[in-house]
Amino acid sequence: MFSKTKKRFHLLAFFMALLLLMSFKIFAEDGYRLWLRYDVIANADKLKEYKKSIKEIHFPGDSPTLRVARSELTPGLTGLLGSPVRYVDKVSGSGALVIGTPQSSKVIASLGLDDKLKSLGREGYLIQNIKIEGKKYIVISANTDVGILYGVFNFLKVLQTNKNLDNLEISESPKIEYRLLNHWDNLDRTVERGYAGFSLWDWHKLPDYLDPRYKDYARANASIGINGTVLTNVNSNALILTPMYLEKIAALADVFRPYGIRVYLTARFSAPIQIGGLSTADPLDPQVKKWWKDKINEIYEYIPDFGGFLVKANSEGQPGPQNYNRSHADGANLLADALSQHGGIVMWRAFVYTYDVNEDRAEQAYNEFVPLDGKFRDNVLIQAKNGPIDFQPREPFHPLFGAMKKTPVMMEFQITQEYLGCATHLVYLATLYKECLDSDTYAKGKGSTVAKVLDGSLFKYANTGFAGVSNIGTDRNWTGHHFGQANWYCFGRLGWNHKLSAEKIAEEWIRMTFSNDKDVVKTLKKIMMASREIAVSYMTPLGLHHIMAEGHHYGPGPWVAVSGRPDWTSVYYHQADSKGIGFERTTKGSDALSQYYLEVKEKFSNLETCPDEYLLWFHHLDWDYEMKSGRTLWEELCYKYYHGADSAKWTADKFSTLSGKIDEERFEHVSAFLKIQAEEAIWWRNSCLLYFQSYSKKPIPVKYEKPSGTLEYYKSLRFPYAPGIRPSW
Repeated sequence: MFSKTKKRFHLLAFFMALLLLMSFKIFAEDGYRLWLRYDVIANADKLKEYKKSIKEIHFPGDSPTLRVARSELTPGLTGLLGSPVRYVDKVSGSGALVIGTPQSSKVIASLGLDDKLKSLGREGYLIQNIKIEGKKYIVISANTDVGILYGVFNFLKVLQTNKNLDNLEISESPKIEYRLLNHWDNLDRTVERGYAGFSLWDWHKLPDYLDPRYKDYARANASIGINGTVLTNVNSNALILTPMYLEKIAALADVFRPYGIRVYLTARFSAPIQIGGLSTADPLDPQVKKWWKDKINEIYEYIPDFGGFLVKANSEGQPGPQNYNRSHADGANLLADALSQHGGIVMWRAFVYTYDVNEDRAEQAYNEFVPLDGKFRDNVLIQAKNGPIDFQPREPFHPLFGAMKKTPVMMEFQITQEYLGCATHLVYLATLYKECLDSDTYAKGKGSTVAKVLDGSLFKYANTGFAGVSNIGTDRNWTGHHFGQANWYCFGRLGWNHKLSAEKIAEEWIRMTFSNDKDVVKTLKKIMMASREIAVSYMTPLGLHHIMAEGHHYGPGPWVAVSGRPDWTSVYYHQADSKGIGFERTTKGSDALSQYYLEVKEKFSNLETCPDEYLLWFHHLDWDYEMKSGRTLWEELCYKYYHGADSAKWTADKFSTLSGKIDEERFEHVSAFLKIQAEEAIWWRNSCLLYFQSYSKKPIPVKYEKPSGTLEYYKSLRFPYAPGIRPSW
């Protein structure tokens, strides 16, 4: 009887294991694991080397952060090495992985690493080979537990990317202090400019039910050094500050805290009226000051490590201090004063343009904020978009970078692809980010890059910040497009170290996410590095900008001429007429170039030195203007649009060569999206050239295929339910 029962038990166990294996096969390559894939290392020589170097693990300490570091390390090494790992209380010989801080580990404390660790600050770490009494160790050390967590993630990446373990000497610390995702998530779980499903935050079920995704979200962010998350839309809802929601936020903060991630909220400036019962939100009113102080004290009772507020004020209908004839500094300082005793910060957005100012929209943020430089509290950062308009496929850097010498200016990049095909176009954004970060402001002479402004080294900022508008949603693969994950990844990596190259980051991500196969790495890297320039070519070449369809920004709309205000139209930006095209921002036009330092102004003002990439951003030129290529402006525009569309097809063809080298599920998914992209690139090309041709009156060169539709056809297309559209507030 016992034997039969035992036999049945083993049979049941076998079928359960088989079922689990089948489930794993079904979901293993759907993209959910992101770059945190810990499958056994395919390279036999590397696997042998790693097993020899990691025979046992000494990892003492029992804080929440050290526990999550171990919870990552154990399955990570087990999966990568294909066998269970062995933890020991005492190191017995060579091949030990020793992990800890001088406080958590006596072994680490005995190694004399104090001088090396001192320079790494609170979040830095060391990974190195150390030989003691003839025994070879790999050591991960840091000053704090969160530094250990970052070090563990990096060590797993070393294995995932098949790097050598000999002569390890990795010393890293972040160059920017606040590295945050901005979620434009609404309380109804819609996501403004979101293309990957609904919001992760299931407010209705919080705080009682904690979706496992919250932990996986925290893991992914910690693995790339992101240490903060703004949970709510900048077009904010005051209800998020009420006790019902603060209780829910506290539950999320508890999940994120061990991963070194603090939560932040968006503050609606009119909250004292909407939820506080006051008759005013005037930042200088004593009652308003008291209300915000009491409210912020209440928030810290729920969330002791609350990070602070992100604020959009007096822009696009959002209330703000200017409603009361007060300045942005008055509004930011109101919140900063109440947050300061708790160590919180205010990130005050510079994305402002008012209804009653008749000037080039590219100038308005500079004009409003530069006169206030030095008038903000020490815990205020001004958050500026990378360019002066609005997350365009290509923009020159924002003139505020370099202009605010006494007030920290932090970056706001967009990770979600509002103006870059939503989530169906493959556009690797690290090249866009690097183009901005490496731009020279000349604020203190040559070499005064935007990156040096952001990391505080140029003006000695007390606080530094780096924010990205999230592309994350409830889609199984998190970002809609599998390659959208690369933009989340590269944002985090550049926030940690802006000196990294876009190419290096791409290779890391490919190796961790897809394969270490040399053909896969080479092909995908080539596709990714070319992708942003391809998109610019078929959307907005030669410095054209903001010619997307109205509202949802999906697809082309160069003909948009009527909207709520002139600078919500396309014609405002391209200014095409019978003579030519482009926005004149030199002294002959709006003179927006005067907001840049002399060297930048002279470079872009002079047609001889202005790069073609920014030509129509700064100049209105004749259709027959001769380009550096020898083509006329009209011919160059045609060349760019056709080359961009052809290159989109090249991308799909190039990716198809990887059939059989990438798992079938992700291969088919990406292939389908690349087909969409190639078709929409033609849509963009035909729409824009037919529209601009109505002004130029010039033929499309005969060597190019004729557009398949008429201008009237393309103008008639409507997409009333395109995803990510801004809700009415």
